[in-house]
Amino acid sequence: MAHRPIRLFGDPVLRMPADPVTVFDQRLRTIVADLLDTVDAPGHAGVAAPQIGIGVRAFSYNVDGEIGYVINPEVVELSEKPQDGVEACLSLPGLGFDTRRAQHAVVRGVDVDNEPVTVSGSGLMA
Repeated sequence: MAHRPIRLFGDPVLRMPADPVTVFDQRLRTIVADLLDTVDAPGHAGVAAPQIGIGVRAFSYNVDGEIGYVINPEVVELSEKPQDGVEACLSLPGLGFDTRRAQHAVVRGVDVDNEPVTVSGSGLMA
């Protein structure tokens, strides 16, 4: 579909709560395709729909060669063991901050057909 430009800090769509997806149609398939095309660019580990100007709960990921997406994600598990590292955000170019986060995480949501999806990972994927 299309590699979409990343919205930057100050864009109003980044300040609004994202809406849950309730309609599973061709428009949603286009949004997901655009998320996948956008996250496939070098240096992109994750892209949320608001970052491409669409205020819905969906994100794509590209970590260690694994590319995918989740619609209506919910974090359902976080390990107690933390990891420390620099976190960055495409909407804040050039900035990175030391961050403590879970070493392992599990997210549940759905795909474009409203079928259940579970994604788990450790390290950067968490």
